[in-house]
Amino acid sequence: MNEVRVRIAPSPTGNLHIGTARSALFNYLYARKGKGAFVLRIEDTDLERSEKKFEKDIIEGLKWLGLTWDEGPLDNKYLGAYSPYRQSERIKIYREYIKVLLEKKFIYHCFCTQEELEIERVQSQKEGRPPIYSGKCSNLSRLEVEKKLQAGQPSILRFKVPDKKMEFDDAIRGKLIFETRLMGDIAVAKDINTPLYNLAVVIDDITMNISHVIRGEDHISNTPKQLLIYEALNKCHPIYAHLPLILGPDKTKLSKRHGATSVIEFKKQGYLPEAMVNFMALMGWNPKDNREFFTLKELEREFDLKNVNKSGAIFNIDKLDSINSRYIKELKESKYIDYALEYLALENIIIRKNKSIIYSKTGKEISSKAIKKALLVEKARLKKFSDLFAPLDIFFADNIQYAKNLLIWKDLAEDQLINNLTNCKDLLQTIPDQSFNREELEKFIFSYLKKQGIGNGEFLWPMRVALSGQKQSPSPFELADVLGKEISLQRIDQALQLLKK
Repeated sequence: MNEVRVRIAPSPTGNLHIGTARSALFNYLYARKGKGAFVLRIEDTDLERSEKKFEKDIIEGLKWLGLTWDEGPLDNKYLGAYSPYRQSERIKIYREYIKVLLEKKFIYHCFCTQEELEIERVQSQKEGRPPIYSGKCSNLSRLEVEKKLQAGQPSILRFKVPDKKMEFDDAIRGKLIFETRLMGDIAVAKDINTPLYNLAVVIDDITMNISHVIRGEDHISNTPKQLLIYEALNKCHPIYAHLPLILGPDKTKLSKRHGATSVIEFKKQGYLPEAMVNFMALMGWNPKDNREFFTLKELEREFDLKNVNKSGAIFNIDKLDSINSRYIKELKESKYIDYALEYLALENIIIRKNKSIIYSKTGKEISSKAIKKALLVEKARLKKFSDLFAPLDIFFADNIQYAKNLLIWKDLAEDQLINNLTNCKDLLQTIPDQSFNREELEKFIFSYLKKQGIGNGEFLWPMRVALSGQKQSPSPFELADVLGKEISLQRIDQALQLLKK
């Protein structure tokens, strides 16, 4: 098996978790590096838990990240695009393999009820034995099995596990050894048409000629079970590589209690797909130098399983924010504006009607020039696009509310504060409309302060707060530039009225 063929096989029982997405990324990179194939297979045989909305989320998440798969049924909606393989569409294939295993007596019908299995488990624990199935149904004669089946007695299919020591070489962890006597006979199918995970995955990997299985370390315990099935079917098994788990800051398995965990949640928060790919690549993979920023194409060239760590990878949201911020800063101005407007429209912060832009919180139209100015003012400060929500309120809300004492600069007397704001208002009124921009405002005001001998802080702090209503915000010159002369004067008037109450 020389051709590199890898797969990602999520179950549509939940949204695309960042751990699954990271596994998909590593599979994708390994396929591209080896000029092989990357396969997407949806494991949807668990009909009770599988839902189409989760399959849609998985597909949307992978496409957003740019992790396109190389084969599958052609999608009629998109010419030249592939749908994923689905286990639910492969029942005939499973049935044939299950028949072979039954005929060769590698698997058998188990008629034990849940109550019987629980009694066995409790008894084993009392006697200090591993709580595994005794295998008693494997001793039933063919006649006994047929009678029970004809009587409609419920059963599952179990694989008869031989007592032996098993070992395999993991591409990341080296040699791993297992004692099969600690496993017991494993359930592998609900019936002849419905394989369970360990059997279905082996059949799929055989029929799809998968060369490497790159997956999370939580699957290590499944590997010896699957190897036994490969042996029973007289098939060569793929090379296994088990990735370290992604851990939360408290070093426990990453879960919702640590914050967002699904890829689409990160998309909705305003992270760029390029930043997510870069961030995920560095969770568990070491480039062996100090570089932190990689394009997907660079990762395709440089990824190597030999540089994947064995220890768990800590999910660091500050690191993600830093990477995303860098990617946002490096966007060309026009691309950044397009990204930001598209994101704000998707989140219903703005509504686009023909050539008009409506700010949804007020229902009022805002000029494209003003919103572009506002977006560019915030670009250098953004960690993610959802950070734009509050700043846009500063620029486009009808009224801003803040406490009176926020206007006060250090120990500046209130009468002096009122005087400074009044002078600020008078000064802004004298600036011609065509000169009311950041550069000219900065020049006018700093020249005035120098002539009057007024400290920058005692003049600019109340001006900035009056314009923004915030303790932290862009500079007063940037604020006034975006707000325009009329709104800037109105807000300074509002601040003066607040001080005079």
